[in-house]
Amino acid sequence: METIKVLLVEDEQTLAMIIKDTLEDQGFSFRIANDGRAGLKNFFENKPDILVADVMMPLMDGFEMVRQIRQTDKSTPVLFLTARSAIKDVVEGFELGANDYLKKPFGMQELIVRLKALLNRATATAKSETSFKIGDYTFDSITQKLLYKNKVWELSHRESEILKRLCINTDQVVNMQNLLLELWGNDSYFNARSLHVFITKLRRKLSADQRIKILNVRGIGYKMIVE
Repeated sequence: METIKVLLVEDEQTLAMIIKDTLEDQGFSFRIANDGRAGLKNFFENKPDILVADVMMPLMDGFEMVRQIRQTDKSTPVLFLTARSAIKDVVEGFELGANDYLKKPFGMQELIVRLKALLNRATATAKSETSFKIGDYTFDSITQKLLYKNKVWELSHRESEILKRLCINTDQVVNMQNLLLELWGNDSYFNARSLHVFITKLRRKLSADQRIKILNVRGIGYKMIVE
């Protein structure tokens, strides 16, 4: 069985090590971060198969970390671990993009079952999110081809990945920093300029349908709309 990559963001180091030691015997590999800020950086650098995160953490809490992740990544499963049991906290977690919620204390077997169920659902969903209709265009993220009537553009990998994220988040802002971390590995000035060049190329390729616009949201990122 292929190893499942888990990012565990948990400030209780004893609990983190118990989870790691137990689940590594079940086909999981682990990276551990001890606060939300470190978890955010680790997520974009290492692209885990699933994210397990505490809610109450120093520097950045789990809710804010997941909110930022979901600006560019809608598909990686997220499981919150928390001692907080108020219904409003559970609702807030799901509204931010969590897929499941496990209250402390919990059994390791229950955690394993929940993780495997989330991964199975994510795999099924990912298979369906490969083809997008953008106005009069059709975009296939697997073949990296953009079609308009009888014309076909073969996109580069980064063009395709940027356009896919814009499609998934149509009418929503895609955070520029998260895009850079996810696709370039860092958010340097030069990589930001490179990202803008790719956005300009996509605008040109989508210009045959004037209803389609990729807007700059100054200081934050980009948003694609179809009027």
